[in-house]
Amino acid sequence: MDQVIEWIRQPWPWYVAGPLIGLTVPALLLLGNKSFGISSSLRHICAACMPAKIPFFEYNWKKEMWNLVFVFGIFLGGVLATLWLSNPDSIVVAESTQEDLRVLGITDFSKLMPSELFHWGNLFTLKGLFFFVIGGFMVGFGTRYAGGCTSGHAIMGISNLQWPSLVATIFFMLGGFAMTHIFLPVIMGWIGI
Repeated sequence: MDQVIEWIRQPWPWYVAGPLIGLTVPALLLLGNKSFGISSSLRHICAACMPAKIPFFEYNWKKEMWNLVFVFGIFLGGVLATLWLSNPDSIVVAESTQEDLRVLGITDFSKLMPSELFHWGNLFTLKGLFFFVIGGFMVGFGTRYAGGCTSGHAIMGISNLQWPSLVATIFFMLGGFAMTHIFLPVIMGWIGI
């Protein structure tokens, strides 16, 4: 049993993890005629928790209960993996990436997310406003405007040969590159990092 847990704990190569994620699409389609996507679950949660007279939330959300169970399973899997399966080794970040991040004032590479940015102490600061509030709004707006999130478009939509999903995925990537290489250094300079 210890060998199995040790095997699961190690980072899996892309040629194993990628196909496993990709096989989610046909499994959902074949087993239940369901589409893979995460962002729609927020709509289902809002419809279930806030039964207001908002047309966007007036639908039979109970029919989509499977999606809420799926998202809960992802959350539970993350908690279990963090508590019992986390890799004790340091996170490996390429030296060139570390140098680029040091220029931006990020020096802590001990965790998955740098504490200079993602820390509870930053929540009510200018840094927190940019990264949590404005960033969260932009992600939510973009997801709604694109008609789905990266997982829905890139994994489900492209595998179904949907042209809008290909266009959305291309622009998700272009937006990520622009944010990383153009806007992030400017924003980090504005907020004093």
